[in-house]
Amino acid sequence: MQTSSSLYVNEVIDSRPVGGLQWCSIVTCILIAVLDGFDTQTIGMLAPAMSKDLGIPISQFGPIFSAGLLGMLIGAVVLGPMADRFGRKTMVVLSTIIFGVLSFATAYASGHDELLVLRFLTGIGLGGALPNALALASEYSPRRYSRVIVSTLMCGMPLGAVLGGIVASILLPLHGWHSVFMVGGVLPVAVALFAIAFMPESARFLILRNQSDRRLGAIMHRIAPDLPREQQFHVPLSRSTGVPIGELFSKGRWKDTVLLWIPYFMNLVVLYFIVSWMPAVLVGAHHPVSVGIAAISFFSGGGVVGCLLQGWLMNSFGVRKVLVTELVLYAVLAAVLANWPSSYATVVVVSTLMGVVIQGAQAGFNVLATEIYPTHMRATGVGFAIGIGRIGSICGPLSGGLMLALQLDVKHIFLMGIAPALLASLAILLNRRADQGAVQEDIA
Repeated sequence: MQTSSSLYVNEVIDSRPVGGLQWCSIVTCILIAVLDGFDTQTIGMLAPAMSKDLGIPISQFGPIFSAGLLGMLIGAVVLGPMADRFGRKTMVVLSTIIFGVLSFATAYASGHDELLVLRFLTGIGLGGALPNALALASEYSPRRYSRVIVSTLMCGMPLGAVLGGIVASILLPLHGWHSVFMVGGVLPVAVALFAIAFMPESARFLILRNQSDRRLGAIMHRIAPDLPREQQFHVPLSRSTGVPIGELFSKGRWKDTVLLWIPYFMNLVVLYFIVSWMPAVLVGAHHPVSVGIAAISFFSGGGVVGCLLQGWLMNSFGVRKVLVTELVLYAVLAAVLANWPSSYATVVVVSTLMGVVIQGAQAGFNVLATEIYPTHMRATGVGFAIGIGRIGSICGPLSGGLMLALQLDVKHIFLMGIAPALLASLAILLNRRADQGAVQEDIA
């Protein structure tokens, strides 16, 4: 029971403005998300140049793209939970150094097998960095700002892709693809060193490990200098929300679960196909590599806009209507690009709008996942949906490599991308939970 001499950490943070120490932590986590997007998406921009320089057929880059995504899945599963034992800051720093060093090492890769291994190992670092950065930023955000801050952090990935496009367009003609990976390696290590020096460890972790930790007192005093230095702090005890996967399919929930997993999977197949293969496909449409890089940059810029607008649109027009409209619009845009792939203006406009609808829809699926399941099983439901989506993100690059290996022309490659979007939209139309808001178990 709480006493007058002990305060909840979250109550202290919620009752005060965001201070310098919190901003330092939040901004550092946003920078890590930006660098995550930089690394994840620049490989697709550089693939045509790497293919030519290393003599690797472009169709063989599918497994290379997917190796990085598989590494991200393993990193999230392995490095993410280790934060409960070693600390959020520790794992954020370690993961960031891992993907920075290995990205730098990728600049010296000389063949297909080396790239495959390096991208897999880089993905492990990426997979451990983002979840812990997200958790750390949310823990130091007052509740009234947490949605804005977390949404801003998630915009870091498309922003990183925009940054990657700018860096690649400048360095690629002058110093080759190697220089882009060098930049992508040096920046994360620099941010990790900054985090070691200035970013605080999670106050909740320090309490759970040792309530008398001197670091905890120093952190909380900087957040709330008006409190006495001998003030004691604690966190509310909470039970685990993990439940057996079978509960996702019990009591009639199987339809909601399946109809959530389908759009999660299909949308990420499309998203990662675009970010991995758009430059190479446009080269096949007789564009220079620079046009493919520009297309991914505009796609990512559109993604930032889509993520920022998504919540407002769903509140105003309803979840089902917005998601289905976005997916159908993508299908129309893919058809436009399939028929006019040689027009630079078409590529720029369509890529931007694709980013708005596809990445905006992905943000919407995250919201839908939190509303389908009751509180006691929400973490399990959302976690498995993200896992299914991650499998889709691996399949997207592989499908692109298969289509190129089959020597499909540009028109048919883009037309093939319509099918996943239409299947996803059909699943949303059939999902009875799409416009009902929070489940009844959560409503008092």
